[in-house]
Amino acid sequence: MAELQRRVADLLFATLPAKSPSHIIDAGAGTGHGSRALQQRWPTSAILAIDFAQAMLRVAGGGICADIEHLPLADTCTDLYWSNLAFQWCNATAAMAEASRVLKPAGFLAISTLGPGTLDELRQAFSGLDGFQHVLDFEPASRLEAACAAANFVDISIFAQTIQFHHPDLRASLQALKALGASHVGGPRRPGLLGRKAWQTVEVRHEATRTAAGLPSTYEVILCTARKPTF
Repeated sequence: MAELQRRVADLLFATLPAKSPSHIIDAGAGTGHGSRALQQRWPTSAILAIDFAQAMLRVAGGGICADIEHLPLADTCTDLYWSNLAFQWCNATAAMAEASRVLKPAGFLAISTLGPGTLDELRQAFSGLDGFQHVLDFEPASRLEAACAAANFVDISIFAQTIQFHHPDLRASLQALKALGASHVGGPRRPGLLGRKAWQTVEVRHEATRTAAGLPSTYEVILCTARKPTF
């Protein structure tokens, strides 16, 4: 969702070094919110937006359509590798290795992703209904840290922060899940629709989490920064 992207981008911006980088990669740029904000901060920097979806790049105003696990870029071509809420959709080890490859020595890495506490309210509401997965699973911060270490990054810093939104009903909560970027990731997917009784169970369970602000949707945001060694 756009508001989540904006809020997480603000957190990630706070981790960036003061020095202006000459070249920046926005990996998983989406509609270009991060690219525009980075350009506003550093007007003289050359920013390259990269996304797997051509439609997103059209909205962003251009870039390279590519998988961030296989960047069609030369080695050591950028000073800053930025990726806001894209790593949760890819193999973190492969994407991190590519980030290390394209960064110049002493280049800076700034990544945000989602952790396993994300959308726990919906996960609990669907828990035990059948043998299928209904809610997204995300990897823990330790996996991202291991991927950083495997890619030979140094000065690795990882911390998590919770962001919460509230919705009026179950339908709105499920729409927020879809707006996140995918309605389902990983695990055995149910081939048909849930029955009425199962949906009633989900709704009752989800209603039990209601607060005065509405039904909560929690996002565990993981921020990661690191540097490529100079040698």
